[in-house]
Amino acid sequence: MGKNKKLPRPKARLPKGLRDIDAEEIRARDGMLRTIRHVYDSYGFEPLDTPAFEYTDALGKFLPDQDRPNEGVFSFQDEDEQWLSLRYDLTAPLARYVAENYERLPKPFRRYQSGPVWRNEKPGPGRFREFIQFDADTVGASSVAADAEMCMLAADALEALGIERGDYVIKINNRKVLDGVLGSIGVDSDGDDYLSKRLTILRALDKYDRLGGEGVKLLLGEGRKDESGDFTKGAGLSSEQIEPLMAFVVAQGNGRSETLSTIEELVRGNEVGQQGIDELKTIDALLSASEFATDRVVIDPSIVRGLDYYTGPVFEAELTFEVKDEKGRPVRFGSVGGGGRYDGLVARFKGQPVPATGFSVGVSRLYTALSTLGKLEETAPFGPVVVSVFDKANLADYQKLLAQLRAAGIRAEVYLGNGKMGQQFKYADQRRSPCVVIQGPDEKEKGEVQIKDLIEGAKAAASVASNEEWRSERPAQFAVPEEKLVEAVREVIARHET
Repeated sequence: MGKNKKLPRPKARLPKGLRDIDAEEIRARDGMLRTIRHVYDSYGFEPLDTPAFEYTDALGKFLPDQDRPNEGVFSFQDEDEQWLSLRYDLTAPLARYVAENYERLPKPFRRYQSGPVWRNEKPGPGRFREFIQFDADTVGASSVAADAEMCMLAADALEALGIERGDYVIKINNRKVLDGVLGSIGVDSDGDDYLSKRLTILRALDKYDRLGGEGVKLLLGEGRKDESGDFTKGAGLSSEQIEPLMAFVVAQGNGRSETLSTIEELVRGNEVGQQGIDELKTIDALLSASEFATDRVVIDPSIVRGLDYYTGPVFEAELTFEVKDEKGRPVRFGSVGGGGRYDGLVARFKGQPVPATGFSVGVSRLYTALSTLGKLEETAPFGPVVVSVFDKANLADYQKLLAQLRAAGIRAEVYLGNGKMGQQFKYADQRRSPCVVIQGPDEKEKGEVQIKDLIEGAKAAASVASNEEWRSERPAQFAVPEEKLVEAVREVIARHET
C-alpha cells in the first residue's frame, strides 16, 4: 500500500487589506465608541444592529456602479443561487430594515449603529478592505433641520472625545447645487449616459483634497494614471466645462454667508441649483441659532462625497491639526467622517419617497488621530493577577484562591500551562500582571500565601548588586494569611495605579 500523502500545511498569512487588532487597541477603541454612543443617546437616537451581509440587490450597485455583483463588494451565492454580499456601509442595510418594518416604526426613525463594513477595493496605506463605521441616521424627516442636526451631532461628538475647536471643522455642501452647476455647463440630465457621467464627475471632485486641482482636472477630462501605473478613465468633459466646475469647488468665502453668495452666482437661473442654495441658507440659519459658528461648521463647495445615493446636503468632519511623521514631515488626518441626505434609498423598496439623512464616523482613522493627540482613555495599566500552580494535584486549592479574588472584583486567573515556577513568572510578566500569588506546601501548612509584586520586583532587580543579594532579600515578595489575600492584592494594585 502506498503511503498516505500529507496535506500541505497552510501558510500563516493575513489577507491583503485586512489587519489584526490587539487587546490594547480594542479596549481604547471601545472607550472611544462609548463616548460617541453617549452623544448619540443624548440626541435621542436609538441603537440598532443589522446583519453583516444582505441580498446583493438590497444593497444596490452604489459602490461602485458596475455590472458584476461582486465588483466593489464581496459576494457569494447561497444554496438557492441568490447573490449575497457583505455590507459596504451601514446605510444600505438601514434602508432595507426601514422598508421591511415601515408600518411599525415611529417616523421619523432615529437610530445609531456601529460595526464592520467591507469593500472589495484595491488596498493601500491606511486603506483597508474591512473597517468599522459608527452611524447615526434620521429616516422620515424631509426638513433640512435634520441635516443641520447631523452637523451639530458630529461637532459635539468630536468635542466630547477631546478634540478642541480649531482642530476640527464640519464642512457642508449640497448635491443639488452641484447638479445646478452641471446643468449650467451642458451636462444634460436627459442624456443616455447622464447617470454614469454624473457619478464619474462626483467621484473625481470627491478626490480634490487628495489629488489637488490638477489631478481632478485629469479625472474630469480624459483620465489619470496613478503612481502604480493604473489608469482611471475620466468623465470626458471639455476644458470649457471643467473650468466652471473647478471654480465651484474652490468658491469658499470668508464665512458661510459669503460662500453662499459666491456659489449662488454660479447656479443663477437653474431651479435645482437654487433649491440647493436655499436649503444651505436654512441650515446656516439653524446652525447660527444654535450657536454653531464657523469655528465649528462651514460651507465648503469642495465636499462632494463619492457615493451615488446622496440627493441633497452632504457633509464631512475634518481634522485640521498637523502632526509630524517619523521623518519629521507634516501630516494631516483629514476626513474622519461624513454623510448626507439620501431621499431615494428607502424608496427603492417602497416605491414612494422616504426622506433620510445620516452621518458616519470612520472609526479607525478617528482612533489613530485620538491616539496621536493622546486623547484616548487609558487602558488598564496592567493585566490580571496570576495565581501560580505549585502542584497540579492541588489545583482545587488554587481555584479557591482565585474565586476569592474574582468575588472581590479583582481580575485574576490560575496559570493553566505546563511551565515550572520560573516559566510561570515569565508568563505573568508577559501578561503584565501586577503580582503573582504563590502557595506551596509550606505556605499551605501555615495558612498563608506569598505575593510577588512583579512591578516593584522589576524596579528592585535593576538596583540589586548580585544574585546572592536577590535571593537573600527576596525583594517585593511577602507572606500574608489566606484571609488577607484580597486586602493585600488590592494594596499592590492601588500602589501602582497612582
